[in-house]
Amino acid sequence: MAQNQNVKEQSEIRYLTPPSVDIKKKKYCRFKKAGIKYIDYKDPEFLKKFLNEQGKILPRRITGTSLKFQRRVAQAVKRARHLALLPYVTDMMK
Repeated sequence: MAQNQNVKEQSEIRYLTPPSVDIKKKKYCRFKKAGIKYIDYKDPEFLKKFLNEQGKILPRRITGTSLKFQRRVAQAVKRARHLALLPYVTDMMK
């Protein structure tokens, strides 16, 4: 009898707050929305928004950037790295 009661208590999971259901926001290309045509490789602060803590370029699925502008961002980051405006590898950049 005691075992039956124990199993029943374990099967009932209760939360203090209801579990949150994440509503996916529609991803958009910030370049198309703002009407940006040229990505300046000489602006490292802007390019840092597209890098993670290790200095890697973030993928499109995370940033929401369109393919055309993702290629341009990648090219600008690579040019900035070559000119030592951005590091190739780092620990905790942000």
